[in-house]
Amino acid sequence: MADADVVVIGAGAAGLAAARHLAERSFRVIVLEARDRIGGRVSSLPGARASVPVELGAEFIHGPAPETRALLREAGAAAIDVGGEGWSCDAGGELRREDDRFSKSAELFEQTRSLAVDESVDEFLRRFEKDATMRDVVATARAFVEGFDAADPAIASARSIADELRSGVDSTVARPLGAYPPIFARLHDACTAAGVVTSLSTIVRRVGWRSGDVAVDVRTAAGEEGTIRARATIVTLPVGVLRHRGQSEVVFDPALPEAKRAALANIEMGDVVKVVLTFRSAFWERVHDGLYHDGAFFRCKDQTFAAYWTQLPVRSELVVAWLGGPRATALSGLSQDELVERALGGFGALFHETALAREEFVGGVMHDWRDDPFARGAYSYLAAGGGDARLALAAPLDATLFFAGEATSNDGQGGTVNGALESGERAAREVEAALHG
Repeated sequence: MADADVVVIGAGAAGLAAARHLAERSFRVIVLEARDRIGGRVSSLPGARASVPVELGAEFIHGPAPETRALLREAGAAAIDVGGEGWSCDAGGELRREDDRFSKSAELFEQTRSLAVDESVDEFLRRFEKDATMRDVVATARAFVEGFDAADPAIASARSIADELRSGVDSTVARPLGAYPPIFARLHDACTAAGVVTSLSTIVRRVGWRSGDVAVDVRTAAGEEGTIRARATIVTLPVGVLRHRGQSEVVFDPALPEAKRAALANIEMGDVVKVVLTFRSAFWERVHDGLYHDGAFFRCKDQTFAAYWTQLPVRSELVVAWLGGPRATALSGLSQDELVERALGGFGALFHETALAREEFVGGVMHDWRDDPFARGAYSYLAAGGGDARLALAAPLDATLFFAGEATSNDGQGGTVNGALESGERAAREVEAALHG
C-alpha cells in the first residue's frame, strides 16, 4: 500500500500551496523538505524592529498577485505599496532625482513583436545603441534586465522580457506588512489542519516512477534512509537543482524525457548578491538637510552594488544592497565579510558620508543562494529562443510526475512568489483530475 496519495517535493510556496489544495480535498499528502524550515527561497530573520524582519530572499509582491494577497487576507495581514523617491547617480557620482526612463525602456521591448525569431537582450538592444538619443534608454533597459530579472543580457530572451512587462508584474511593487512569514505560517497551518505530513531535513535522492506508482528515496539529517511510496508526486525543485549534476543531484528513474531536459536547458537561474545592512538610526534621512528623507531607492551603476533600498513607507534602520546578473556572478570569489564591507562603503559613499555610515553601522547579513545546494541560484529566467520552455517544464508525465514552482509559471510571473503559488495550485488541480480519473 502507498504511504500517501501524493508526495510533494519541496515546502516552498508552490509545494505548500499544492499540498493544501490536495489535502483539503481528502488526498493523503506527504511534503518532503531538505531544509530544516519551510519557505524555500523565502527566508526571514527577526530584525531590529518586530515590524521589519530581515528578508534574505524574496521580499516584494509584484503586480496584482491575487494568490499572495488572498493569503495575506487569510493571515490577517496586508500588503503595503512601496513608496518614496528614487535617486540615481549622475556621471559625476552625485545623486539626482530619477526621471521616468523606465517607461521608455518598457516601450522599447514592445518592438520585439516585430522580430522574426527571438534573440538575446544584448542582440536586441544593440539595434538602438548607435542612436545617441537612445543610449540612456538602452542602458536603463539593460540595467533592468540585470537588476530585476537577475539575468545575463547576453543569454536572456528579449521576447520573454517583453512578455513579463506586458503581464503587469512590474506595474506595481508592494511588500507584505510583517514580511512573508505570516503567509507561510498560514499555509503550513492549513496543511497541518488538513492532515498533511511535513518532513523537514529530508533530502530526496532518487525518484523512481512508473504510471501510477512513485518511490521516493530519502535521507534524513540523522543519516537515516528510507523510501516513500505514492500514486503521484509534485516536484517543486528549483531549476538550479534539477539541472545540477554531481553527488547531490536528484536522480529520476527512468530519466526525465528529452522534452523536459530541453526545457531545463532553456531556463536559466539568475544570480543575485543581496546584503541587508542594519544601522543604529536612519542617518541618510538626516544628512544634507534632510534631502533624502523620503528616499526609497538609490541607484549607482559605477558602484559594486547597483542599487540600495530602504523599507519605506515603513521607517526603519534596515537598508538592502542589491546586485544582479553577470556583475553578481563576478563577485563569487569574495567572502561574505568582504561583500558586507563593500555594501557598507558604497552606501555611505552615496551621500559622501562614509565615516558616518561606519559610525552608525550595526551589522550586515546575507545568504548565498548560488552556493545553496537546495537552490543553486536566485530565480529563473528564459534563455533566448526558449519559447515555451516553461510550459514544457510544467507538463505532467504519465499522470504520475507533476511539476510546479516559479520556473513553471508561464504568464509573466516567473521568478515571483505569486508565480510559485499559482503553479502549485495548477499542479494540484492536475493531480486531482488524474487521480480521480
